[in-house]
Order: sequence, then C-alpha cells, then structure tokens
Amino acid sequence: MKVPLNPKLFAKDVEQIPTRNGYGDGLVEIGKKEKRVVVLTGDLAESTRAHLFQKAFPKRFIECGIAEQNMMGVAAGLALAGKIPFVSSYAVFMPGRNWDQLRVSVCYTNANVKIAGAHSGLSVGPDGATHQALEDLAITRVLPNLTVVVPCDYLETKKATMALATMIGPAYFRFAREQTPVITVEKTPFIIGKTNVLREGKDVTIAACGPLVYQALVAAESLAKKGIQAEVLNCHTLKPFDEETLVKSVKKTGCCVTVEEHQIIGGLAGAVAETLGRKLPVPIENVGMPNSFGESGESGELLKKYGMTEQDVVKAVQRAMKRKTR
Repeated sequence: MKVPLNPKLFAKDVEQIPTRNGYGDGLVEIGKKEKRVVVLTGDLAESTRAHLFQKAFPKRFIECGIAEQNMMGVAAGLALAGKIPFVSSYAVFMPGRNWDQLRVSVCYTNANVKIAGAHSGLSVGPDGATHQALEDLAITRVLPNLTVVVPCDYLETKKATMALATMIGPAYFRFAREQTPVITVEKTPFIIGKTNVLREGKDVTIAACGPLVYQALVAAESLAKKGIQAEVLNCHTLKPFDEETLVKSVKKTGCCVTVEEHQIIGGLAGAVAETLGRKLPVPIENVGMPNSFGESGESGELLKKYGMTEQDVVKAVQRAMKRKTR
C-alpha cells in the first residue's frame, strides 16, 4: 500500500528544504529525550547543521578539528563507554578519509556510532569533484554490522536521525546541501530496513533513494500521461535491504529502473542487481553517476549533464520496458 505524500508535491511552489536541516533538527529533538547522545564534528558544525545541537547542548558537543580519522576513533571510544555519538562531516571525508577507522574501530567492534555524511552527491555543486561524495554508499554497504540509510527529504532525514539514535549498532546515513522538495509528510512512516511504496503501478518498478526520489515521482507522473503506470519505491535503507518489497513489485512489473545520486556501481543499483540476480532476473536500467567524477557547477546543471533528471528517468523506463520478455 502506498504511503501519504505531500499534497503539493507537483506544485511549482512545493516547499523545499535542505535535507541537512533535518539532521540538525533531529539531533536537537533526540538530544532532549536521550542524554547519552553526543555530537562530534570536524570543523564543520554549521555546514552539517550540527551547530544546532551545539547551541542546545554545548556540554555534549565535541569539536575534533580537521582530523577525521582521530574523530572516528574518539567516537568509537565514546560508544564503547556507553554514549551514543553522532559523527558529523562531509561524506567525502567520512567515510572517505577515515574508512579504515570506521571498519576496524567501529564496525569490527560493533560500536554504537552514527556516522552522518553531509554534502553527498552532486548537491555540493560549485565545490567540485573533490567534495562530491559519489562513492560513499559503495564503500559502506560492504562493511559488516553497518546499517546504511539514504533519506529522501528533510522530514525523512529528521526521522532517520531520531530512529538511528534508538537503534543499537553502527550506522551510516547521508544527506545533501541544496534545497530539495519535501516529498513526505509527518504521517509518512519511516522504519529502518523497510522500503516505502510511494506510487503503485503495473508496468515498471522505479527504485529510488535520496533526493532523487522526487525526480522518480515526477517521471512517474509524466509516464502516466503516456499510459505507462510506474510503481515508485523509496529505498531509503540500502542495508539491510528490503528484498521482499522489491521482488514483490518486480514480479508485477517485469522490469526495474534504479535512481540515485551516486555511482551506478555499488550503491542502490548494486543492491537491486544483487537481489534480482538471485531472486528474479529482469531487465534493469540505471540512472546515476556513469562511472565518472563530477565537476564544479550548479546542482541542477550537473544533474542534467550527468543524466539524473526526470527526463533521464523516463528514457531509462522506456529502455527497460523495451527489453521486457513478458
């Protein structure tokens, strides 16, 4: 059954809020309820919105400076001492720069650390390739014990922040800098490990994650005018991956398109291909970064250049449907 969405989703004046704001607001909310929550950052408090927690709970905020590897070790120690640390930095630096410490100090010990990767995907825009995290999901999905979450909008990021604080075990989640449409509403359910069906359809499954879920929904609306009914899945949890919901959808539609602001190798596309390859081989097309680094430019311009707009989703759906055997 599809879940409730923003009634103004397709309106020109749809509300747009950066997903990173959901992290900051979620930290403050959970900080009021759970005194064990502490927040660390590597000189990026305002950029990651961790500064909101800093203002509310200064004694539970730790500035580690530009030393991401050390910061991950500090977080592991705090977790093993009974705290619930949230580590905040850009995704290119964390897990990019401190993957070894994440692997050994956090995941190997199953430490209760929550890793928040900000400025993910192309949304960091003008900062260019060095700051555009497009590989983080691939290098976190492979780590044992680690939960991986990719919220689709501001509200879901806030919900994810609060849900991960109550979950026992290490987790990585990513969010973006730019303003993006608010897709969900307060009543939209968020359960770690459970994919949401945002739109029901019979002709093609569109499995999306992160802010590009919006492009998937806009594409589905456009396809409906052509007589194509697309089922849209919000795969906000990449690990543990909800294989049951994906397979149930694809049994009905016979083909699948993945949509993500990440390399098409190893992220959502990888999780979908691994699942369907084992359980239900069907034609799959991918919308995402095509094995390339990004570049400096406005977010919208970059999404268009690298083929991650709603028009690109429509084209991918048409390719997938042409390859259907039933």
